[in-house]
Amino acid sequence: MTAHIKILILNWNGNELLKPCLESVLKIDYPNYSVLVIDNGSMDGSLEMVKKNYPKMECLSLDKNYGYAGGYNKSFEYLKSDPPEFILLLNNDTKVDPDILNAFIKAKDQYGSNHIFGGKIFYQDNPNQIWYAGGIVNLKFAKISHRGIRKPDSEKYSEPMKTDYITGCCLFTTMEVINKLNGFDERFNMYGEDVDICLR
Repeated sequence: MTAHIKILILNWNGNELLKPCLESVLKIDYPNYSVLVIDNGSMDGSLEMVKKNYPKMECLSLDKNYGYAGGYNKSFEYLKSDPPEFILLLNNDTKVDPDILNAFIKAKDQYGSNHIFGGKIFYQDNPNQIWYAGGIVNLKFAKISHRGIRKPDSEKYSEPMKTDYITGCCLFTTMEVINKLNGFDERFNMYGEDVDICLR
């Protein structure tokens, strides 16, 4: 039986962004996945839009905006009663390839499940230009950068590789890893929480 993957999409006032994201998620070619939209107290009707147009998708409505780390940590707590084996964290402004989950499962089978995996990410308005193909962390100079950013796509960016960190825009791992690391550090209010969890 194929492993169950829960796709977690954090949203805050993202009505316009969310629909294309969810439409792409519906086209994923994988037999055993479900979706949880975590809403950080939106005021733009985006949660109502999800419930109306995507009734099969689960929603977690939070009472206020807890930010990236806090919002996802609330969802990890929520999932503890019925934890999925794998989770995919996905920004609400992304569109995914239909093969994304098969690719992550293939990577997990090759390298083991005790890891954090990420995907290659392109600019939406320039789909052949890379936004992320790996993360580079220089702690000495407190510098964080994306491998391949603004470069045209090529074969060298398609080879699986070990990287310093996975961007929280598209992050695949097990609930076991998340629980072991106690989720995100909420002292990182915006940016850096994905780098921190990967370094830990």
